[in-house]
Amino acid sequence: MGQSPKREFRGAWIASVANIDWPSKPGLPAAEQQQQFIQLLDKLKALGCNAVIVQIRPVCDAFYNSKIEPWSHYLTGRQGEAPTPYYDPLVFMVDEAHKRNMEFHAWFNPYRALMDSKVNNNPPSHITRRHPEWTISYGGKTYLDPGIPEVREYVTSVISDVVKRYDIDAVHLDDYFYPYRVPGKPFGDAKTYARFGNGKSLDDWRRDNVSLFIAMLNNSIKQIKPTMKLGISPFGVWRNKSKDPDGSETHGGQTNYDDLYADVVLWMQKGWIDYLMPQLYWEHNHHAASFNTLMPWWYGHCYKRHMYYGLGLYRMTNARKGPWASAHELLWQMRDIREQCPNTGYCFYSATCFDKVRGPIKDSIQYGIAKYPALVPPMVWLDSVAPAAPKLSIVPKGKEAELSWQELNPSKEPLRYVVYRFNNNEPVNLDRNDRIISIQQSTEFKDTDTRHHGHCTYVVTALDRMWNESKASNVVTGN
Repeated sequence: MGQSPKREFRGAWIASVANIDWPSKPGLPAAEQQQQFIQLLDKLKALGCNAVIVQIRPVCDAFYNSKIEPWSHYLTGRQGEAPTPYYDPLVFMVDEAHKRNMEFHAWFNPYRALMDSKVNNNPPSHITRRHPEWTISYGGKTYLDPGIPEVREYVTSVISDVVKRYDIDAVHLDDYFYPYRVPGKPFGDAKTYARFGNGKSLDDWRRDNVSLFIAMLNNSIKQIKPTMKLGISPFGVWRNKSKDPDGSETHGGQTNYDDLYADVVLWMQKGWIDYLMPQLYWEHNHHAASFNTLMPWWYGHCYKRHMYYGLGLYRMTNARKGPWASAHELLWQMRDIREQCPNTGYCFYSATCFDKVRGPIKDSIQYGIAKYPALVPPMVWLDSVAPAAPKLSIVPKGKEAELSWQELNPSKEPLRYVVYRFNNNEPVNLDRNDRIISIQQSTEFKDTDTRHHGHCTYVVTALDRMWNESKASNVVTGN
């Protein structure tokens, strides 16, 4: 398959709603929650992942210490009750991800308020209690009404509060804007439309509501932290070509534009979001929405922003026959992304499915397609200034080499370092991620494996928070 790319987003979603991935059940002791999360990160790191997307607000509640919304019962067993013994899971999770040089994308569900419309175990402070007039029950769940300006401002304030107080790398929203249609049942926003519709068609008005929210959210988080990334993971079909000549050659029953009222292509064109991660959970040559049709379609609509691809690992968990019964389909998709869509990447839904899948998928990723490390592609429109190159020195010690370097970092920004080892006088080539032997935060590295590599030469580069890489340090030689 050739050399794997040095720049590639490799992520996994960690879903908390209904305890899909973490924690494994509500109300576990804090130490057990923490241990489960550490184990998840270690498994994902071994599979080459450089980012995690963690759901911290499933139903207008919080997996963090919030003065706006109550603690989630998926975390503690009871809505509004803090973890015991107390800790702030978001501080812990961000720290653990960063220790492993992984990005932490905080995943919010903007409008879902109750998973069951008939059961509201929330304290009086919950938004459904304080503003029942903002809610609409539909399809058995309860949602905040996206057509109410105060709702959009409220959700923006919740997310902005996290951006302000926590060291996250990105804000992430999934595919739930207006809910998926229930056949024969209209979404109950007629009064809101009568009040705010302003002469627009119902569909255009709904789309405008979501677009106004996205533009407002992006503006708010960028004012707080100009390099804060905003990513959206939409349903895999924007529009079918039968409805729009710009759409894809698909027959999706529901689409972003026509059913969820999410014009994600417009958001990319306007630069309101930094990456899209369409959920391409279908196999190659699927009759209605094939992976090999949708992958290049989305890549052609990135508008100088980043495009990553959500892959349906969960499809393998109970597959006994068909394309998902072996590792072949998922690996095929990963290879297609790599070969046809340069400088992109992938994300697995979801993290714990790796423990449920039969067959050798983990080995095929760890020792095959993701054998060598990858750096997250930089977002040059947010920050394109690389750090200064380190000054490197070496102390050869028998069959070992001790490297250390000085960082030239007057702004004191948090830096990581990439250590490259080249063998037998081969030229220094920073595109060779197969020559990366460490990505780390320390300014020292001991190479205990020199005897298998002939005459070794080393360089080190510095990475800033946005994955901009410095030029190579001076070259040093070992034994």
